[in-house]
Amino acid sequence: MSVHALHSSSNPDPVKQAKIHLAAALRLAVHDGFDEGIDNHFTMTVPGREDQYMVLPFGLHWSEARASDLMVFNEAGDTLEGHGVVELSARSIHAPLHRLTGAKVVLHTHQPWALALNMLQDNRLLPATQTAAFFHERIAYDDTYTGLASSLNEGERLASLLKDKSVMFLKNHGVITVGDTVAQAYRLLYKLEKACRTQVLAMSTGKPLNILEERVIDRVRTPSKDDRHSRAERERLYFEAMMRVLDRVNPGYAE
Repeated sequence: MSVHALHSSSNPDPVKQAKIHLAAALRLAVHDGFDEGIDNHFTMTVPGREDQYMVLPFGLHWSEARASDLMVFNEAGDTLEGHGVVELSARSIHAPLHRLTGAKVVLHTHQPWALALNMLQDNRLLPATQTAAFFHERIAYDDTYTGLASSLNEGERLASLLKDKSVMFLKNHGVITVGDTVAQAYRLLYKLEKACRTQVLAMSTGKPLNILEERVIDRVRTPSKDDRHSRAERERLYFEAMMRVLDRVNPGYAE
């Protein structure tokens, strides 16, 4: 039995489970090539404490993240549990996004293919593949990079742009995904990178992209009445599968 299955069945503590999932997501980001060592942040609202957030202490490499390492901070920047001082951009970007959008999970990366697309003057993700079609009208765009995030004003500005979207493109900077669960937000991040990669590769040919028709996009985005796997179940099954991969290649996240 995998580590995550053991914990989900024998330890119902929602805070502990949330920490395990967040630590797993950090290690998965390294596995998938999304990380920048110790930079960028994944945060999650502490279950039952809407104004407190979990984050990996700055200085730990994402590949060594453990549930027991995660610290808890608030928007004032106070360390409430664990060790370390919350890094400035985590406080400046993530805390306001949680507070103003109600997102339980906020994932921010500079992952290469999404960032490559966001380096272009026209950085829109186009519905030219099935995967990209899932993101149609789900992406908010911040077209004004303002430099390193150093105050809560930046997170508040981003929240005003994100609104009810689940993905944000940050031009010249990176991407953000949000969700109700780690599984939901991370699967978005993974699929987003795939969609951006295929678009950048296709654009590199110099030939026109074949954009899907609206009726086809609607069919892709609308679950079939015969589909026996809901979106939430697909997110859960995906993340459980990836945790089993971690159990084989980089165990220890649940410690």
